Amino acid sequence: MAAHDPSTRLALALAATLRHDGRGGVADDLTTPDALAAWVRDHAGDLPAGAAGPAADAEALAAAREVRAAVRALFARVVPGEPSRADAGRLMPVPAALDVLNTAAAATPVVPRLTWRPGGEPTAGHALAAAPAGAPPGRALAAALAHAAIAFLAGPDRPLLRACHAPRCVRYFLKGHPRQEWCTPSCGNRARVARHHTRHHP
Repeated sequence: MAAHDPSTRLALALAATLRHDGRGGVADDLTTPDALAAWVRDHAGDLPAGAAGPAADAEALAAAREVRAAVRALFARVVPGEPSRADAGRLMPVPAALDVLNTAAAATPVVPRLTWRPGGEPTAGHALAAAPAGAPPGRALAAALAHAAIAFLAGPDRPLLRACHAPRCVRYFLKGHPRQEWCTPSCGNRARVARHHTRHHP
């Protein structure tokens, strides 16, 4: 994933905060404000300036989780074939997902930002505009996540997006080579074991 742009990395990382837990269930990495704050720290390099804002609170967590639900619903729509069976029953309807994503993105616009390090060349980037006075603290983060998802879904990496169909997996990944079917080798092993069992125990 390192070769892709920050929007791609951020959108995929957000979707991946729901994952197979290794014991037959689904783990959620964004269950508390502290967990969200840790995730933001881990992905600070891909977030625009101003996205992290103050310490995460329950409102910021709810906003991030709502954007994540929208992202996963839209990912399920664009992948070839069906979404993961383990995920299909929890997906937000597509019109609602589009509304969530566009509303979150509009709450805090992105503005151009010029940086010029001593001895270097000027470079253009993006930052979130200052949130209006009294705006909820999670708005900037939710906006940044929505902007990343929109850029990814409308960008050149989207055709590589796949849903992992290993048993109980709910992850999405970018297909790195023509024969790649699963998000990780462990999912591939699980899928092969399941196929073998099905063939020999119909």
